[in-house]
Amino acid sequence: MRKPQTVKSLEELGRIQLSKSFFMREFLYSEISQIESIPNIPDDPDLAIAAGRNLCEKVLEPIQDALGRISVRSSFRASAVNQIGAENKNQYSCASNEYNYAGHIWDVRDQNGYMGATACVVVTSFIPYYHQTEDWTALAWWIHDRIDAYSEMTFFPKYAAFNITWHENPERQKVIYSYVKNPHTQKKSGYLTKTGMENFSGSHEQFYQEFIRQLHQPPNQGL
Repeated sequence: MRKPQTVKSLEELGRIQLSKSFFMREFLYSEISQIESIPNIPDDPDLAIAAGRNLCEKVLEPIQDALGRISVRSSFRASAVNQIGAENKNQYSCASNEYNYAGHIWDVRDQNGYMGATACVVVTSFIPYYHQTEDWTALAWWIHDRIDAYSEMTFFPKYAAFNITWHENPERQKVIYSYVKNPHTQKKSGYLTKTGMENFSGSHEQFYQEFIRQLHQPPNQGL
């Protein structure tokens, strides 16, 4: 597929189904694109579609099947959009293009030739538990234990939104990082786990069993 140059061709790109629940269009919205008047359109649609399908089918769909609706906050960035976001010391909280290849920039492979895709999402069923406990680690550990295809996650304070990445390189180090205080250790930010850390392997059910219990608890039937 060529890079869309007309409304009709962009509509056709947006209507491509990446998985049973997700379509390309919902990953193309960008506030940076809107404010800076830079079209958020992939230069290589076929590569973006391939990377996006892997992200949706192997990572997002399994989470949504188990935990309910996923809301996409931001995702694909065209190289020109990400570049303006990274200017002036990350004016829009975007890392460099080179860092985001095979990340938010779905349509460019990384320096080793691998493709990948990142989306910033919110698991809406987790919001009440997070507001109650401020424990984002419950969701992080559940995904870590259950979704083997994720490559990395980064958590943010609002609604426990997080970046989650699928990456083609099977030897890529898995990482969970956060900008939110860990309620168990009181660390303000940093790594929850990564390949090689002592807490990486094994079950972490003790951290998320209460969230899962509440998730499956019948709603209170008042009079």
